[in-house]
Amino acid sequence: MNLSFFDQFMSPYLLGIPLILISLLFPTLLFPSPGNRWITNRVSTLQSWFICMITKQLMIPLNKKGHKWALILSSLMVFLLTINLLGLLPYTFTPTTQLSMNLALAFPLWLATLLTGLRNQPSASLGHLLPEGTPTPLIPALIMIETTSLLIRPLALGVRLTANLTAGHLLIQLIS
Repeated sequence: MNLSFFDQFMSPYLLGIPLILISLLFPTLLFPSPGNRWITNRVSTLQSWFICMITKQLMIPLNKKGHKWALILSSLMVFLLTINLLGLLPYTFTPTTQLSMNLALAFPLWLATLLTGLRNQPSASLGHLLPEGTPTPLIPALIMIETTSLLIRPLALGVRLTANLTAGHLLIQLIS
């Protein structure tokens, strides 16, 4: 098989159907269509089953009070799945490889969990700033260090995620 350098940009086919059509249509199947009945057809039944399965998997480790996060976590899961599937299209990139996207998702979720922890269990949340058995002279410095590490956590995690995703794409590009 003799291929030129630009043959890598050709749209792949499966059974005579361009895969770009499948990748364009698949994310639209993830969004429920409005209707006046709960389950109208097979597609909405599949959507309901898929969202129920994701929600069940997300909520197994949480107690009953944590189930109020089900809607935002399921929506975030479907959103990220859709974005990553659209990133498979030719001539596009996955938006989750951008630092701005990762930080825009990381910061509000980190802040929500931090504020929820401070509201519901303030002593346990503040207790993480000072480990047990700390010598008295080190207490002020340790509290400042732990507070700084707590505040810088979403930035560090966003940068690490972006670097890992970019390194993976770069490695795949270099190998191909």
